[in-house]
Amino acid sequence: MTDAGVSAKTLPACLDQQVAEDTLRLITCGSVDDGKSTLIGRLLYESKMIFDDQLAALGRDSRKFGTQGDEIDFALLVDGLAAEREQGITIDVAYRYFSTRARKFIVADTPGHEEYTRNMATGASTASLAIIMIDARKGVLAQTRRHAFIASLLGIRQIVLAVNKMDMIGYARDRFESIVEDFMPLNEVLGFDRIMPVPLSALVGDNIISPSGNMPWYEGPALLPILETVDAGKEGRSPLRLPVQYVIRPNQDFRGYAGRIAGGVLKQGQAVKILPSGKTSSIKSIAIGDAQMQAAATGLSVTVTLDGEHDISRGDMITDAESPAETADQFRAKLIWMDDRPMLPGRAYIFRTETASLTATLAKPRYRLNVNNYERMPANTLALNDIGSCNLSLDRKIAFDPYVENRATGAFILIDPETNATAGAGMIDFALRRSHNIHWQATDVDKDQRAAAKNQRSCVLWFTGLSGSGKSTIANILEKKLHAMARHTMILDGDNVRHGLNRDLGFTDADRVENIRRVSEVARLMVEAGLITIVSFISPFLAERKMARAMMADGEFVEIFVDTPLAEAERRDVKGLYKKARAGTLKNFTGIDSPYEAPEHAEITLPTMEMDAEAAADAIIDWMKAHHYL
Repeated sequence: MTDAGVSAKTLPACLDQQVAEDTLRLITCGSVDDGKSTLIGRLLYESKMIFDDQLAALGRDSRKFGTQGDEIDFALLVDGLAAEREQGITIDVAYRYFSTRARKFIVADTPGHEEYTRNMATGASTASLAIIMIDARKGVLAQTRRHAFIASLLGIRQIVLAVNKMDMIGYARDRFESIVEDFMPLNEVLGFDRIMPVPLSALVGDNIISPSGNMPWYEGPALLPILETVDAGKEGRSPLRLPVQYVIRPNQDFRGYAGRIAGGVLKQGQAVKILPSGKTSSIKSIAIGDAQMQAAATGLSVTVTLDGEHDISRGDMITDAESPAETADQFRAKLIWMDDRPMLPGRAYIFRTETASLTATLAKPRYRLNVNNYERMPANTLALNDIGSCNLSLDRKIAFDPYVENRATGAFILIDPETNATAGAGMIDFALRRSHNIHWQATDVDKDQRAAAKNQRSCVLWFTGLSGSGKSTIANILEKKLHAMARHTMILDGDNVRHGLNRDLGFTDADRVENIRRVSEVARLMVEAGLITIVSFISPFLAERKMARAMMADGEFVEIFVDTPLAEAERRDVKGLYKKARAGTLKNFTGIDSPYEAPEHAEITLPTMEMDAEAAADAIIDWMKAHHYL
């Protein structure tokens, strides 16, 4: 298998640089109506990448949807969505390919509207250069600063500062220079290596392909010559990084490891280190499709074999033996939040890299960035399109590089496990020192021995249900029955725990998540002690109950759904809480103005409309006996 546009047959035997075909990936970004789509359309038109039938269709669409009267509206070449054409804005990320004699280009037209900032980040994640568009009439805007910061954050080191619509201000030199002067101080924070200002008009073609006679005072190159000569910014000179995507085992005589090279050059006979195991080996063979190669470069999809037998699976990484990647399970990272639902510190999210999928828990953000002035602001969470920094921990170690060193091995996305929506995009800054300094201390007496001494099987009986459903009542009766059977138990009750361990937490969604996280950690320690631990919490969110289950070994977490309808729980209202919630004096109350997510596959369901508390406790004991917990 070969990457598009790259023939394995044409690759030289030894590669020190990237693939010979030079492709520049770039984005256009900026505020709404700065002319991004028009610019790309003009580049496609001038580079002769539009067929006659496309040009005819563009003419028809221009008369129907365009903004230029009878003239061609080049923006329509890119703005393909019906909503984009009707509103005159870019919503999705549109990728276009074009080429000149000098090189090939893949350009992403990214949205300018603040609502679609997450789409802009998607386009910037693979680009080597950004064209930051500025309307000459408006100058540097908040969205200009936002997009410039995201471009810098995502590793773009060179930009073209395209001051567009010069024709609308009479090609005024002083206005162009004033805009450039306003933008340049931002680079003290942004840190671009190269900023190339160009005055142009995408609509009429000034300074797009060749220097414009309308601006004789501008002595620099036009836009296209800049794009043809800038560094494509690839990873060919970095150490070898090959994340394993797939293990190929067609028979007992062959074991290959397939993946896309994320950095460096792969050579036959090269000494490598396999992470996170740390085992060493050497490259035995390299294949691209059916072709056997002596070497392969960054960006190519390969299948390699190694000398010796190795336990390697998807998510592992084959790296240079002399310059291996790091391994850790705790990081500091920058995040761009992409979900309509805000970030919940303490909640478990799916952490996904190019090849690995793990569980990540996020800490409270260290700060949120004010994109208007790049000031770091205190924050308890991140909302849609927010940019911030936080610590996160994984359920196991991974191999990685800091994002500034390798964008492919230092990037990740977060997925909400409940909705499967992409919650955020992240860039690893560095591993936290404690991930290397803290090690699990083995003990000679384990939890099975502790439980056996108590003549029981340790577990967590996790009661969940609405307030007033009867959780605490049933749990209390259950403990008395187990105590009478000489079993060793401990109850963690929601109200009781909030008097001590969790007294600092309120009832916001974020606090509820942290409440359950802490209780889960305590429950896990009690299981280690060999106890039957009874946990009685509303625990309204599926994700947090799944997180608690994931902390335990198989069979140690028993979910008990105390199934009481809201109307019945509200009728009982022993504590008067529903009345306060209905009156609006008690906010974030489960079942009223905060959701309760019922279990999907609870081990035990107790329909309290059909049994009393005594019968419910007996049902639990019967289940425990049948499943050999007692």
